[in-house]
Amino acid sequence: MAVQPDLPSTRAVYVISVAAELAGVHPQTLRIYERKGLVDPARTGGGSRRYSERDIHRLRRIQDLTNAGLNLEGVRRVMELEDEVGRLRAELLRARLDAAEAIERTHRHYRRDLVPISNLPAPWRPR
Repeated sequence: MAVQPDLPSTRAVYVISVAAELAGVHPQTLRIYERKGLVDPARTGGGSRRYSERDIHRLRRIQDLTNAGLNLEGVRRVMELEDEVGRLRAELLRARLDAAEAIERTHRHYRRDLVPISNLPAPWRPR
């Protein structure tokens, strides 16, 4: 499955100080977000946090929501619902693609020797 170019990378490369700077927050804030379950950075073998582009995108979204006046529980719920909407949209797209494929398969199986009524020559009618 190819990675879509508009989606942030999941490769965890940023240490906590860099991630905090990119997100515009203090590193302690990232630790709080992690404790609240808002973000789940990868860990190195030694236990150090590593953040991905997707994590940075998520941290910025958290900042947008908190700046709009939501508390962290509200942020968690909004992000949970946004994730569900994204999942449902992807599921709907798959269903639409499957339906289009099924229709195309059905059309390929039509008998070619049958002529639709609309294509038949007009019947002879005396005047």
